[in-house]
Amino acid sequence: MPLAVYILGLSVFALGTSEFMLSGLLPPIADDMNVSIPRAGLLISAFAIGMVVGAPLLAVATLRLPRRTTLIALISVFGLGQVAGALAPTYEVLFASRVVSAFACAGFWAVGAAVAIAMVPVNARARAMAVMIGGLSIANVLGVPLGAFLGENFGWRSAFWAVGAASAVALVGVTTLIPRIPLPEQKPRLKQEMSIYRDRQVWLSIVITALAAGGVFCAFSYLAPLLTDVAGLDSGWVPTVLALFGIGALIGTTIGGRVADAHLFGVLMSGIAASTVFLVALALFASSQVAAVGLSFLLGLSAFYTAPALNARMFNVAGAAPTLAGATTTAAFNLGNTGGPWLGGTVIDADFGFAATAWAGAAMMVLALVAVVFSLRLQGTSRSRRVAGSPAAESSGASAKEGAPAQEGTAVQQSAAVEACADASPSAG
Repeated sequence: MPLAVYILGLSVFALGTSEFMLSGLLPPIADDMNVSIPRAGLLISAFAIGMVVGAPLLAVATLRLPRRTTLIALISVFGLGQVAGALAPTYEVLFASRVVSAFACAGFWAVGAAVAIAMVPVNARARAMAVMIGGLSIANVLGVPLGAFLGENFGWRSAFWAVGAASAVALVGVTTLIPRIPLPEQKPRLKQEMSIYRDRQVWLSIVITALAAGGVFCAFSYLAPLLTDVAGLDSGWVPTVLALFGIGALIGTTIGGRVADAHLFGVLMSGIAASTVFLVALALFASSQVAAVGLSFLLGLSAFYTAPALNARMFNVAGAAPTLAGATTTAAFNLGNTGGPWLGGTVIDADFGFAATAWAGAAMMVLALVAVVFSLRLQGTSRSRRVAGSPAAESSGASAKEGAPAQEGTAVQQSAAVEACADASPSAG
């Protein structure tokens, strides 16, 4: 695995800490800004909305720009957004700072994912994405609990200052250690990249990713008040439980990254099914402190176990457009990160209680599982039609059309992906 991939994972640590740390800061932010907890929860959705919109826009805008320079610019803007959040005098300014930070975060994810995928062979895509997502997992293990600790002891603004400092460290790493990656001789064409949206499997991947992410964050976004108001834990326990969620996420990412390349649909189905079970159990036993703490760990494990597979699946079905594939994956995850907290807030506002967010999340997971089954059946039907073709066509073009089973892409997608890998590899320069 190239060193640059690990540097990207290190940068994602800062991005992920900012994205998820509000789950442990909602009560103090709500108190300081004089808003309700559901309205404070919209700050999580604001970040997600910024990523949904920003990922494809910045991917298109930077399509022909040097990727290393783009990464440097984006991590710089992200850091400035954290400073703006730390200084925000009103809820509206804080909301705007989250959207700006999210735009930069989305662009970094989209370009960074394309760089990571381009530097590894096709059969190591899930592992490369697991390294990047590993930065997100470590953010949940260390960054998010640390943010909650800082918010509890030094005020919520201190958490934003800490992420700003982490962004500065990431900037140094990207500037000094990410190699210059030459642009392909043939400039990427937007029309060619946009063609991936004619594929039903791409849209199914978007739906699966959004529902899987939304199901988890419908409950996770309100985990702090659930732990204190329902389970009866002291607020000082919140950073510890968030750290347990992060440890589960790190374990899940490691396992999922190693297994997903060979058993992609198996990982998707087993991980989403497990998350559904854990969410239902959390809804039923939220008043038990032991159950709430243990299920937080298990939910982190199952949710991030599926993450490498969700990322790899998108690149497999949209290999002809590696930049937009990364942007689309980022947007899909954050559609879930937008819809999940919004649905959870709606459930709370309807006086169903904090535990009901887990029921709503489980419902989203069931829909995700249905979409996975449909995607698998659609792929099986497509392969059956190819096998039913003429013998001559099969002998001359079956392998080009079908590719290796693990790759799951068309011939055009796979050849474009291989060319992108060769063009983007540091050794090509």
